[in-house]
This record gives sequence, C-alpha cells and structure tokens, in this order.
Amino acid sequence: MKLSIDRRSLLTGAGAFSVLVAGGTVWRAADQGVFSTGQGPAYEPWQNWRTEPVDDKTALVRAAILAANPHNTQPWLFRVRQSRIDLFADTTRNIGAIDPDLREMYIGLGCALENLLLAAAANGYLTELKLLPNAADPTHAAQVELTPGPSIHSALYDAIPHRHTHRGPYDSRRPLGPAVLKAAQELGADMPVVRIFWFTSDEQRARIGKLIIQATQAVIADSQQSQDSAKWERFNWQALQQHRDGITLDAQGLSPIVRAAAKILPPLSADQNNNAWLDATRDTFVAKTPAFGILAVRSNQDKVQRMLGGRLWQRLHLWGTSQGLGLQPLNQMSERADRETQLAIQPTFGNALKDLIDDASWQALMPFRIGYPLSEALASPRRSIKDVMP
Repeated sequence: MKLSIDRRSLLTGAGAFSVLVAGGTVWRAADQGVFSTGQGPAYEPWQNWRTEPVDDKTALVRAAILAANPHNTQPWLFRVRQSRIDLFADTTRNIGAIDPDLREMYIGLGCALENLLLAAAANGYLTELKLLPNAADPTHAAQVELTPGPSIHSALYDAIPHRHTHRGPYDSRRPLGPAVLKAAQELGADMPVVRIFWFTSDEQRARIGKLIIQATQAVIADSQQSQDSAKWERFNWQALQQHRDGITLDAQGLSPIVRAAAKILPPLSADQNNNAWLDATRDTFVAKTPAFGILAVRSNQDKVQRMLGGRLWQRLHLWGTSQGLGLQPLNQMSERADRETQLAIQPTFGNALKDLIDDASWQALMPFRIGYPLSEALASPRRSIKDVMP
C-alpha cells in the first residue's frame, strides 16, 4: 500500500503547522478531516460492532467486516439465513494488475471468515465450515452452519476492534524472542497446510528487505500496477466518507503533525506519491523492523489454502494486537510474482520467493513485517453491513 506523503518535503514542526492554520487554512483542515480522525459514518462499524442482540446473526457479519483485507477493498458479500451464513467473493472489488490472480482477495476472505468464526463462538454458536461449497459458483467462498452452543469468549475476539495494520516504525532494537515466535507459529497448529517462515537475523532481514525494496520499485515501474493501486486511494475526506473503503492518510503511520499537514496541503502528483511510498518502504518498513515473516502454504494457487492462510494471518494479527505487536503485510514480491505469471515474463520475484523459503514443499503466500510499534495504529474506514448484505 502506498504512503501518500513525502515527509522530507513537508512542514514537520508544530510551529510550522500553526503557521499553516493561522494562514487561513482552518477551513481546509476541517474540510479534510484533520480534526475528525476516526469519526464519521465510515468509522462507525468499529464502534457499533457489538451493539446488535446476541441472537441476531448480523452481529457475526459486523465482526467479519472489521477483518484485514487487501488495499482495504473489503471484497466480501454475506448472505444471512436462519441457521447459516454464506460468504461470497465480490470480484468487482479486485485490484486489477496488483492482484491479477485474486491471491490477495482470497486471503482477505479468509481473514473475514476468521473474525466471523470467532464472533460465532462468542455469541453462542457452534459452527460447521465448508470452503468453496458450490462448484458451480466460484465466488461462493464459504458456508458456515450455525447451531446453538456455549458462549466462548477469547482474547482474539476481544482484539477485533483494536486490530489495525501498523505502517509506522517498529522498535528495531527490541527483537522478538524465541518464545514469541514459537507462540505465533503455534497459532496455526490446526491448519497443517499453512506455516510461517521467519527472517530475524541481520543477514536474513537485509536479504528480504532488499528484495522488498526492489519489488516496490518494480511495481512503480509497471504503470498498470501503479494506476490500479492508486484507484483505491482515499485522500479526500468527503470521498473517504462516501466510499468507506480504500487507502487513507490516517492509516499510513504518519506522525500527527505530518498527517495533518498532508491533509491540508495540495495532493501530490503520481510520481511524488510513488517516490514517497518507496522512501517509506526503504526507511520505515524495511529499516525499522526487527523481524519479517512469509506466510506459506503447500499450493499458493489453491483458493482453499489461500483462505486458510488468511485465517492464520487474521489470527496472528489479532494475537499480535493482544501482545502489543504491530503487523503489516508487505505484498510487493507476491504482487510482482503474480504479475510476472500474468505477463509470461522472467519470474524474478517468483524465484526470489522460492529461494527465501528454500523448501520445495512450501510456496510463499504473503510476506509481512512484525515488531513492537513506536506509535498507535489508526483505523481504516469500513462499509456498513447493509452494503455487504445484498
């Protein structure tokens, strides 16, 4: 996801920001949501997700829509029946050349499914899950049968409204100890086709970090990928509230002063935006991270395994939130690998991912970063359940 502001070109001091406001830009600050971070209809799903009665199955959908997903496209639809909830892929909300094989879309569906199952248990339902239940409808991702059962709350369920992708700096001087990495790995013990490969040593982090930067450069150089990604940018406050999706300034991990200035100043050009994203990738995502991981499956072309990978990612992210950890997908290598396949060109990053894992029985699904964040992560907008329950 792109970082939309070049921090080196902005006014970064509190005094400078005061000058901006005093100079007659208070109206634009209010118009662009400088004083309304996390407010408005686009953010209400984070506050009212547990306000429905326990016996109302839409409560499960309210939890599901708060899940992680690619570019905040929220590519899901739900059908709620008396004793069943069906999950569908909304393929109209794909990212084009960024996700040509819908790899990320199905990871996102798995994330929503994990939230839904956690909410079902907490709301007193036993579940029976079927993935891809209808061969005649490839968009029918999952079917969840519901029967009454005991109410089982968990720390993961309680973390749902607090989980946000953290794109800011992590404490690179505070490593993740073996116990933390082991606990994270064990989160997927019930899904043997999914596992995590860790990259924690200086040499390992330098190796994967260099590839992440190179993949970012390759995405930028691919005009179609760059344009398709930019379509989901919501840097205008009114557009954000209207669409209730996409990539926002609030969720970019910027400091409060830089974030406010970014909203007030005129938008950057596409080239400036790309350069800022590359700078953030190099200077923050790679340089200020104590550990990287790659989520892997036996077959990354299998939609079921993609969804299982998404379930583990959501579980890992919820667990990390409960442990004070920040997590961020770094999909650039995977996005380039799928693009290479689509264009039938040299599999530079496809081969790089294979070399990083160095185990032919596993295939990379999604690289990511993890660490102890130095700031708070903010929420991304969410569509209402009315928008996802046609």
